[in-house]
Amino acid sequence: MADTATKREHDGVGTDESTQEVKRAKSDSENGGEVGEETEISVLSGFQTSGVLSDSAREKNIFIRGKLADQDAVVILEKTPIREDTLAEIFSGSRLKLEMRNDIYSTYRLQPPPHLNELKTTVVCPATEKHVKKYQRQESFLVEETGEDYESITLPYIQKQSFSVQWVHNILEKKAEAERIVFEDPDQEVGFVLLPDFKWDQKQVDDLYLIAIVHQRNIKSLRDLTSEHLPLLQNIFQKGKETILQRFNLPASKLRVYLHYQPSYYHLHVHFTKLGYEAPGCGVERAHLLADVIQNLQADPQYYKTRTLYFPLRADDGLLDEFKEAGRL
Repeated sequence: MADTATKREHDGVGTDESTQEVKRAKSDSENGGEVGEETEISVLSGFQTSGVLSDSAREKNIFIRGKLADQDAVVILEKTPIREDTLAEIFSGSRLKLEMRNDIYSTYRLQPPPHLNELKTTVVCPATEKHVKKYQRQESFLVEETGEDYESITLPYIQKQSFSVQWVHNILEKKAEAERIVFEDPDQEVGFVLLPDFKWDQKQVDDLYLIAIVHQRNIKSLRDLTSEHLPLLQNIFQKGKETILQRFNLPASKLRVYLHYQPSYYHLHVHFTKLGYEAPGCGVERAHLLADVIQNLQADPQYYKTRTLYFPLRADDGLLDEFKEAGRL
């Protein structure tokens, strides 16, 4: 399942995360280059556009399908946020072109210095049909899933699809993205790693977005959680908030901490975002506050085994077909 902005949904079931799935594309270092290098500046010069999969004026991004070196590819372009520490240079070093003036109001086209006018660019190559469908604008449906539905419909579908989470294991084993980890508790029962989501460029805290990935490998989603996992969840909640306060000077009262259901990949992870930032997938139909999850499990150890849960699925999602065939939609 997915968010809608910048998230790594490595061949996971997709919901509406086209804007989110920028999330977990491979970093330059995984492809043989060093982070920060400009040696691949011409990589996209041979990109041949075949169509726009989706775009968002609100999120200021566009998802483009095409060919790169004769391979199917998806390129995602996103406007980066304006940072407060760049305002003086923007005002002093930009060119202005007047478009309209009326009384006290005037409108201009402003051309800032090139280094302040960057586009964050994510390249998925080779891209599969799953990537294309995930980024494509599609209608969504709200699904009602009982505990029995999960056992008879959702879980068999997940097992049949064998969605890969090898990239998650690579992070946990420090085979990839080790330099991006901002905190780790190495305990294999209650431990986790905390690292920035790829939607966050880490240049300002207004759109802070970090992901806590648990070391335990047998917890797929919210549905697997019982009261036995309370020490793990409480550890993530406490140490995640402490780390963000120390590293980014954001108190717990400024954080939104939650899990997705359905998740974008089936290895338990927790989202930490700044309150006020409308992160993809933070709506009530998909996000479950970690504080609520903890309280629910304290009140009922089997809460998420039996609870009816609701979540959105895109029209092309195979899980949606399974629910339709079972007469549940």
